Amino acid sequence: MARFFNGKEVELLAPAGTFEIFKAVVESGCDAVYFGGPVLNMRMMRKGYNLSREEIIEALGIAHSLDKKVYITVNNLFSEDDVEEARAYLRFLDEARPDALIVQDMAVLELIREMELTVPIHASVMMNVHNLEMIYALRDLGVSRVVTSREMDLQTAKLLGQKSGMELEYFIHGDMCSVHGANCYFSSQVFGMSSNRGKCMKPCRWDYRIKRDGYVFPAEYPLAVKDMFMYEHLPELIESGITSFKIEGRMRDKEFMVSLANSYSEAIDRYIEDPLGFDRTVNSKELYKNRKRDFSTAYAFGKPGLANINRRYEGTGKFYSTGKVFSTPTAERELSEARVLQLRECLAEAGHAPKAKPELAVRVNNMEQARLVLEMGVESLYLPGDVFEPDRPFTKRDIKELGAVKGATKLYLGMPRMMTELHFDQYDHLLNGERLPIDGLMITNLGAIRRYRGAGYSMIGDANLNVYNHLSAGLYAGLGLEKLTVSPEMTMEHFAAFTSRCDLPLEVVVHGTPALMYMEHDLYENTEVMEPIAEEDNLYVSNDVLVLKTDKGENPVYRDQYGRCHLLFSKELCYLPMLNEMSGLGIASFRIEGATYSTEELRTIIAAYQAALDAPPQEDLLGGLKPVYAGYTLGSLQFN
Repeated sequence: MARFFNGKEVELLAPAGTFEIFKAVVESGCDAVYFGGPVLNMRMMRKGYNLSREEIIEALGIAHSLDKKVYITVNNLFSEDDVEEARAYLRFLDEARPDALIVQDMAVLELIREMELTVPIHASVMMNVHNLEMIYALRDLGVSRVVTSREMDLQTAKLLGQKSGMELEYFIHGDMCSVHGANCYFSSQVFGMSSNRGKCMKPCRWDYRIKRDGYVFPAEYPLAVKDMFMYEHLPELIESGITSFKIEGRMRDKEFMVSLANSYSEAIDRYIEDPLGFDRTVNSKELYKNRKRDFSTAYAFGKPGLANINRRYEGTGKFYSTGKVFSTPTAERELSEARVLQLRECLAEAGHAPKAKPELAVRVNNMEQARLVLEMGVESLYLPGDVFEPDRPFTKRDIKELGAVKGATKLYLGMPRMMTELHFDQYDHLLNGERLPIDGLMITNLGAIRRYRGAGYSMIGDANLNVYNHLSAGLYAGLGLEKLTVSPEMTMEHFAAFTSRCDLPLEVVVHGTPALMYMEHDLYENTEVMEPIAEEDNLYVSNDVLVLKTDKGENPVYRDQYGRCHLLFSKELCYLPMLNEMSGLGIASFRIEGATYSTEELRTIIAAYQAALDAPPQEDLLGGLKPVYAGYTLGSLQFN
C-alpha cells in the first residue's frame, strides 16, 4: 500500500504494543506499523507488551500480505551484557526481513556492518537528528531514513530533506517529551532507571513549583507538554516533503489506535483526492473529544512557548482524562559511607594497576574561572559551546588570550549540544580561518565529527553522545574521536564492564552539577507571564536562578545564550572517594563540571581532586570537602 501526492510518497505509520493490537491496527488505514520485539527496545517496562519472535514472523506475513510495511524498534542503549543478545537478535531480524529497524545505539550500526547484515536501518528520534551533517553522517553509515528531532520545525525538515535526499519521518500525533531526545538523565541519575534504556520514571510529568527572584510562581506542571496534534495540518506536512507521518502510542489500547489511524488515513485520502476542497476540520472535534491530553502542534511551526504545556487539571491532575495517574515520584537514594565503600570494593575487584596517572579536566563558564584553571595547572580546560547566563559566550579574543598563557594545559573549544545550520556556519568561519591556539574540540553530535574531522584539531566526545558500550565507542573512534566521555547513565555493573572492554581513552564526569535535562522549552517564560503566589528565597543558588521545587528538593535551571534551558541536579555529583579505584579501570581523565561555582568554590574543589590524585585515599572519604549545594550524590553509579 502506498499513497502519493505530486509524486511524493505519503506514509501513515501507526504503533502497536501487542500482537492483538497489531492485528487490528494493520487492518486499519495505515500504510505501515511499528512495534517492539522481546528485547532491546524502549517499551520494556509494561508486562505483556511487545511481540515474541514467533509473533514477529506472523506479523510480517500478515502485513506483507496486505502490502503494508513493518518497522521493528531496536531503539535502546546496549550494555555490555546486551551485546551478545543483540547479535543473535539482529541475525534473527535480518532473516525475518522486516522493512526496517528503528535504532538509537550506534552499536547496532557497528554490529550490522560487522555481521554483514542487510536489514534496512532507520535512525530513531532518540538519535536526536537535527542538522544536515548528522543526516549525511548517518547516510554514510548505512541509514536510509531519519526520524527527526521532536524540536524540528517543518521548514527546517523541508530544507534538510531537499538537500540530503534522505527520507524523513516526523511525529504527528501523541505523547511528546519536553526534553531533547536522549538528553534526559533525570530518571537514571536519581533513580537508576535510564530513559535511554526504556525505563523512564517520567519526571517531566510531576508536580513542581517554580521559584525565581524571591517569588513562587503557580506553574504546577511546567515540563508536561501537550500531546502532538497535526491532524488539521496535513497539507503543511505533505508540502514539507515528510515521507512518513508517525503516530506515537505503543502503550495505547486497540480501539483508540484503530480509530486514530483511520481518522488520519481518511483525511490524507481526502486531501490527495481534492486538495483545494480539503476541509481540515472534518473529524477534528471527535479527535479532540477523545484526546488523552490537550493538543499542540509543538515545534512544527516554530517555538511554541507556554502554549505547549498542559495546564488543564484533569481528574487527579496527572494528565489523564480518565483520571489515571501516569507517574509518581519514588524515593531517592542518599549518598552514604557504606555505599561508597561497597562501590570502591566493586571497582577494585574489576580493576587493575592504572596504566598512567589520570588527568584532571574542568569545564568552565567564564573567563575568571578559566584563568583559575590555568593558574592551578589543571591538565585540560574546556570552554563550553553552551554558556549559562548571565555570562556570555567565549569570544575569539578570549580564546587567543587563554591560548597565549595556557602553558602545559590543553585547551578545548566546545560546541552547543544542538547545532543548527547557523551554528555550523559560525564554527566553520572560526575554525577554517587562522589557526586557533587550542588543542582540540569537544564534540557534542555526530554531524560535528563529520564536519570537522579534517579541520586539523583533535576531537574528544562529550557525555551526550551516550556511549554505553565498546561497540559504539569503537565506531566513534573509527570516525576520528581520540577520547570519549562515559555515558552519565552508567550503573556500577555496566561501568565496570564497559571500561574493561573499551580501548579508547575514557573520561568520567566526577564532580559538579551536570545537566539532567536539556530542553528548547524556556522555563523562564513562566516567571515573565505569571503572577507570583508567594515569596520564598532559593535555598542554595542565588534568587536570579530559576528553580524547580518539589518536596524532594530544588533543581536549578540555567538558561544558555541560545535560550535553551539546562535543568541541573539539586545535589552535587561527587566521586572523590573513588578516584583511585576508577584509575584502576583505566580512566584517562576525570572532569569537574565547574560552570555553576564561584571562583573560590571551584578553587577548593579543584584542589581537593588534585590532592586526591597525588596521594593515597585519606581516612576522611571526602578529604574535608563540603558540598556547596544540597549535598552529594553518586548519581547512576550508586545503582547496580
